[in-house]
Amino acid sequence: METPRSADPWTQSPCDVVTVPARQGLEAVDILRRGPGDAVGPVLHDDGGGTLGFVVPAGTAAAWDVPGSTCTETDGRGLRLAPEPPVEGSDWLVPPEEADLATDPAVLRRALGEAARMIEAADSCC
Repeated sequence: METPRSADPWTQSPCDVVTVPARQGLEAVDILRRGPGDAVGPVLHDDGGGTLGFVVPAGTAAAWDVPGSTCTETDGRGLRLAPEPPVEGSDWLVPPEEADLATDPAVLRRALGEAARMIEAADSCC
């Protein structure tokens, strides 16, 4: 599923947000950026550095079942994709103006799985 860049990224966009631990999320961002095309949408990080939030298309939360992550609906309120982060205490890791409108959930699922396997392998050696 391709998610084209929005003509006006500063508008309310129906979306959900997948939240993951920062270490796994950073690995997933790297995996997505190495993939074909622009596979990563906007990504938020909390100021404490503990989690990342991937913007995904609305409706993703209904079927999201990736262990170690959560997917939150915006309940039709949308998310304002502006230079200022939409949540107090957060900032953009991948700002909306540098990303697709949203990350494809199937592509994100694969990237998170690959990231988890890489982390497990790194933690089990040495």
